[in-house]
Amino acid sequence: MADAITFDDFLKVDIRVGRVLRAEPFPEARKPAIKMWVDFGAEIGERKTSAQITAHYSPEDLIGKQVIGVVNFPPRQIGKFMSEVLVLGLHDADGGVVLLSPDKEVPEGARMC
Repeated sequence: MADAITFDDFLKVDIRVGRVLRAEPFPEARKPAIKMWVDFGAEIGERKTSAQITAHYSPEDLIGKQVIGVVNFPPRQIGKFMSEVLVLGLHDADGGVVLLSPDKEVPEGARMC
């Protein structure tokens, strides 16, 4: 178990919902990955990311899907691609990543509460 944090610590992490607008393979990545462009609504806008989610998703599967991401991490260079957001997921029993997403439609940019 991780160390306990305060509620103020939790509030520092900006976790929002976005909709995948575009996705494509990322063959240059060291581990199999997919590049995604995600719309986080008017306040945040479109952000791009790369995710090692190929065990369960193809780029075509992701278009239009709502995903959950941390939008206030600094950008990170991954090869020649600049990742601007961290999409969140959970490992399944085999180690593949399953993306977190709301079970009902919510507005893009809605913040986790």
